[in-house]
Amino acid sequence: MTKHTYRINGISCGGCVTRVKKTLEAHPDIEKAEIFLNPKGKTIISMKEKLSVKELQKQLNQIEGYTITEII
Repeated sequence: MTKHTYRINGISCGGCVTRVKKTLEAHPDIEKAEIFLNPKGKTIISMKEKLSVKELQKQLNQIEGYTITEII
């Protein structure tokens, strides 16, 4: 399992965090998503296999208003 850090734009409240976390964790290769309000949108995703940002965005597109970028 590997951990990678991202920023999700569009996170503004606890409700957003819950909805995005549930959506990401529905993906079979994602073990856990930790999403923070401070700093806003910081996200640590634990994956069985590293997914591309494009694949993560596709998963996020199930709900509207969020974009993901990798923090290197």
